[in-house]
Parts: sequence; C-alpha cells; structure tokens
Amino acid sequence: MSNPAPTPANPKTYRVKSFGCQMNVYDGDRMAELLAEQGITPAPEGEDADLVVLNTCHIREKAAEKVYSDIGRLRREDGSSPLIAVAGCVAQAEGEEIMARAPAVKMVVGPQAYHRLPDMVKAASEGRRMTDTDMPAETKFDALPKRRRSGPTAFLTVQEGCDKFCTYCVVPYTRGAEISRPHADLIEEAKRLVEAGAREITLLGQNVNAWTGENAKGQAVGLDGLIRELAEIPDLARIRYTTSHPNDMTPGLIEAHGDVAKLMPFLHLPVQSGSDRVLKAMNRAHQVEKYLTILEEVRKARPDIALSGDFIVGFPGETDAEFEETLKLVDTVGYAQCFSFKYSPRPGTPAATMGEQVPMPVMDERLKRLQTALNRDQYAFNTASVGKTCEVLVERRGKHPGQWLGKSPWLQSVHFTGDVAVGDVVTVELVEAGPNSIAGALKVPASA
Repeated sequence: MSNPAPTPANPKTYRVKSFGCQMNVYDGDRMAELLAEQGITPAPEGEDADLVVLNTCHIREKAAEKVYSDIGRLRREDGSSPLIAVAGCVAQAEGEEIMARAPAVKMVVGPQAYHRLPDMVKAASEGRRMTDTDMPAETKFDALPKRRRSGPTAFLTVQEGCDKFCTYCVVPYTRGAEISRPHADLIEEAKRLVEAGAREITLLGQNVNAWTGENAKGQAVGLDGLIRELAEIPDLARIRYTTSHPNDMTPGLIEAHGDVAKLMPFLHLPVQSGSDRVLKAMNRAHQVEKYLTILEEVRKARPDIALSGDFIVGFPGETDAEFEETLKLVDTVGYAQCFSFKYSPRPGTPAATMGEQVPMPVMDERLKRLQTALNRDQYAFNTASVGKTCEVLVERRGKHPGQWLGKSPWLQSVHFTGDVAVGDVVTVELVEAGPNSIAGALKVPASA
C-alpha cells in the first residue's frame, strides 16, 4: 500500500474559511492579508488550496465537533491534506485537544495570536506542528499589515474581549479582557479602508460601545466621539457598529444617533431574555425596564431607528411564565431584525453546571414560538417601509440579469435593477416587501 501524498511544503495558495460572528470575518480578512504579504495567493474558486485556515466560532452548538467534520472533508482522494490551521475561539478553548484528535492539523492559533501565523506556516512547511494560544500583552494589531483592499462595506475591529462574564458565554475565556484599540490607529485604518473603496464601515467589538480612547487633542472619548471623527472622512458614506451591551449605552452615544447623519438608523442591542430573574441568572447586570428605557431614549433621538437584538431560550431554570415574559418584550419592542438561539452549555461556563437544564423538546417549542413572533415583526417592519425613498449602498450583483443587491439605511436587503455599479450609493423607492428583503425601484443614481 502506497504512502499518502505528503502535506504541501511552502504553500502557494490559501483559503480562509470563517464561521460565526462579524469579528471572525474581520479576523479572517486580516489573516488573508498576512498570508498575502508572504506571497501566498487566494486559491481559485473550485480548486484545492495548499493552506486552509478554519477560523472557528465557539458560540454555536457543537462547535468543536463541526471543526473535526470540516477537517475530515479536507482530506483528498489520494489521502493527502492541505496544510491545515485551526484558528479562532474553538482553537483558543480546545487547542491541545484538537492537536491530539486531528493529526492533519499542523497549526492551532488563538484569536489573540494570529499575527504569528506566517511564522507558524513556515514551521509547518518544515514538518513541525505548532500551537499558539497565548494572549500576549502587546497588541496583535501592531503586527498586522496596513489595510490595502476593501469592498464597498468593511469591518473595523475597535474593541476586543469582554469583562461582563455572562454565565452562558465563553468570550471572556477565548478573547480575554476588554481592550480598546488606540483612537489614532482606528482613524488611520478607517482612512485606508476608504481609500481602498469602502463606502460603509461597521465598527466591531464584543462590547463595541465599551470602547474608550484619547483623541488627537488628548481628550478622553467614548464610541460616540470616535464615530463623530470618523464621520469627518469625506468619502465615507455610512457608519454602523455592533455588538452593544445595554450597560454601555451612554447618553453621548444615544445623542449621536440623532445628530450624526452618517451613523445609520440601526441598533443591535441584545437583551437575551424578557425575565428579570433569568437576566440575573445570566449575569446580564441589567433589567428589562432599563433596557426598554434605553430603547425609548434612542427612539426619541432617532424616531425611524430599526432595532435588533439577541435572545436565548431555554436558559437553565427558565419557566414557561418566564418565557412568556420574553414574548411580551418582543411584542412591546417590535424588532426589525433579531437573532435567537436555544441555550447550549459551554464547558467551563457557570451555566453549564446549573441545575434545571431545560429539556430539548421544550427549547425547540419555545424557539419556534419566539421565531414566529420575530419573523412576524420583521415582515411588519419591511411592510411599513414600502413607499419610502431612501439611499441604498450597492454591494453586489443579484441572481437575475440586471439585478443588484444592496442595503437600506435600516440594514434591509434591497434588490432592484438599473444602470449602477458596486459601491454606488443610489436613491431607491421601496416598492414591495418580503419577509427577508424588499424590492426597490431605482430613482436617481447618486455619485459613486
């Protein structure tokens, strides 16, 4: 029996596959830039890559098992595999286990150490296996290459880590403590993204509105101050931010929604449950009344704002009555969009060892009811938008000839036809609502 073909040395092509949150997408783009700096090019569509980076997320259920499935699918018919790197939060949480269970993996790198990926690739090409899940004191961002490419929309990580320690969440353990990137670095990176073609920038963080820094005048500023300065970049048309925590919604940030025209009328503010008792068990450190007060203040500042959130059903000990409180909250708010999940235990988190774990059939039924309510409200928001004329940022071509896809200010997907180009900001009338998108009619193209 012949030996399997060797793992490729000195890879010439790569593919980065990112899972989960938008911060992972950002990290995946930065890893791609690091590899490009080494002369490694993206693998053509449909062709095997010499190097594959699986940029993992630990939030989803059975995240680790899915990583092993992906590793198995990379094995080729001749028995060989590409150079495989596992990055991201699963790598951080289970690095040694991955190395033990998956011999095909040559590199495991955590989300605070991926700036060292080129050195790891070199070592792997020489036949060594490496794990780097350190959380170094120096920031990885100092070691990353300057931004040189962008589509019409771009992500910009401004804050990482979390000090909140929600009892269901692994982020404090996989991403570390809250850190804010320096103000000057963010302004420079944003300008580079705009020079490279970005018309919209989304500011990212595990708790993005916890960002703080000093501006060029040495003044302490929060996220609102950063947004106001970014809005001065001439060719930047739109600013968004995600994900926020209710406890970090400052009066200044709320005011920015009312008086910074480039800050889009959309707020993603997770609440997780409509029950104060469940929120306390989650260690969310806010109550429903406070959450609703924040939303009321935001709506006063920006009456047309679209609201989004996250919900977890079936948290340990959640009763039928407490779930009904969540449905009541949904009815009260009227979300434009939402994400909802069944609770699943994460090893090492306090909630994983709590009693009264909710049976899966109960969670299934609750999630179905919750998503029915959320889908109802999303469709109602889309329907209420029909007849409005708004600006749409053109992001890509649609499935049909002459069709284009873009986003409304309220983050709705809008499809329309016309003589436009990717990156244009065009005026569109919203003419027909669907549950997940809106049909539009092109009115007057704006300047590209």
